[in-house]
Amino acid sequence: MTFSPQIEFSRRQILRLATPLLAVPALPRAVRADTYPSRPVRIFVGATAGGGTDIMARLMGQWLSRWLGEPFIIEDRPGAGTNLATEAVVRAAPDGYTLLLATAANAINATLYDNLSFNFVRDIDSVAGLVRVPLVMVIHPSVPATTVPEFIAYAKANAGRVNMATGVNGGAPHVAGELFKMMTGTAMTQVPYKGLSLALSDLLTGQVQVLFSGVPAAIEFIRSSKLRALGVTSTARADALPNVPAVAEFVPDFEASQWYGIGAPKGTPAETIAILNREINAGLATPRLKAQLADMGGALLVTTPNEFGALIAAETEKWAKVVKFSGAHVK
Repeated sequence: MTFSPQIEFSRRQILRLATPLLAVPALPRAVRADTYPSRPVRIFVGATAGGGTDIMARLMGQWLSRWLGEPFIIEDRPGAGTNLATEAVVRAAPDGYTLLLATAANAINATLYDNLSFNFVRDIDSVAGLVRVPLVMVIHPSVPATTVPEFIAYAKANAGRVNMATGVNGGAPHVAGELFKMMTGTAMTQVPYKGLSLALSDLLTGQVQVLFSGVPAAIEFIRSSKLRALGVTSTARADALPNVPAVAEFVPDFEASQWYGIGAPKGTPAETIAILNREINAGLATPRLKAQLADMGGALLVTTPNEFGALIAAETEKWAKVVKFSGAHVK
């Protein structure tokens, strides 16, 4: 059982996001007193090329390459639920030349995996947040519910007979659904799939009734009324689905967004982290990068290193409770 943090996109969405990455040449490094970086920097990504996580890293890598004057090379290292990439960064020299595209998977994996060789909160220095991306709670139109409260009542009246599709055990759709069950007292049967696209296929045919899906993967089905959206998992409504309420409007404090940021090996010099944080936040303020991230359905996550570290610690504690509630684990 593995965790895949990447958002699923259509081929058209991937091409629209990826094309600008190839079209903009690197700019010469500005004259400044800082000596970092003086050689290429690697950003490890625990997912395959072409997905949302990989695109996220490449968008930021391109920005950093342009404004810091050295290549920021994306190294996709999928496997073990992002743990292979994370371990490579944990074991790297803490000199700022090996970075991690950190995701919500890292917070979930801290409890999901029984025998990790590292402690993510302890062994990774937080650098900067990038973006939060909500999921959306979608149901098959045959389910007689048009709101979250109606669905809760239906699920309670049909305890154990409502099938909740998920991706792999411990993935974002799974833990979002388990959090919903935990906070609402509903009893739904989890039906795991090897990927979100397979779960969506069965939801579209009515073989399962509910799914917490990435917004990009589900949005066209919502617009065509093939699926009914009940709520987004961010605390506020999402720009991509302005007419869909947040689940939190009915279930106070419910939140299950994906998040992305940059981490570095423990002990990375504070001045190096400060340079990276400054340039990342500057990039997030530009209209072009804002628009590209909005295409991914995300809200900017502009933080100091300490703020991002606090988010990681809070998310790790939060998902530990949900993973234990669900009983999911990987040896």
